[in-house]
Amino acid sequence: MKIWRHFCTITNHKLLVMRGCFAVGLYRQGLLHDLSKYGYTEFSLGCRYYQGTESPHNGERRAYGYSLAWLHHKGCNKHHLEYWTDYGPDKEKGLVGMKMPKRYVVEMLIDRVSASKNYQKEKYTDAAAWEYYAKSKDHYLIHPDTQRLLEELLWMVKEQGERKAYDYIRHTVLKKDFSY
Repeated sequence: MKIWRHFCTITNHKLLVMRGCFAVGLYRQGLLHDLSKYGYTEFSLGCRYYQGTESPHNGERRAYGYSLAWLHHKGCNKHHLEYWTDYGPDKEKGLVGMKMPKRYVVEMLIDRVSASKNYQKEKYTDAAAWEYYAKSKDHYLIHPDTQRLLEELLWMVKEQGERKAYDYIRHTVLKKDFSY
């Protein structure tokens, strides 16, 4: 049944993110990560468009041209770069990416690594999150400093592995204050 499989998929993802957040010292973020997925708006649509191999948001987008569940999700969760889009001071440029606090960039990294593990299962490698990001990075509205940090961390996971990257995050990236 799709309800049970969707519940298991989002719960496994949440547990993977929690483990990663705990490894870098982001305990509160690990506990609170993606709780909106269990609310009616996201959960009901997630069940309806569940496939098990990709986000249900993609199925909903194919059906309607947009994903109501995604619009809700990214508006509730600060670890998504889309949460941090706004009109910049120069209104001529329109929407731009705002600079994200480091703790949310780190959660975004862990979210991407965990999503790759969740959907790729035994095919997962440390390069997976980087490869997924690289396919789409040209259309992101993301602040240059946020992009720089995210890419540095994704590349570190790819080249040095998750454990070394998480140690670096815990002892270097997050040791300083939460700003850039």
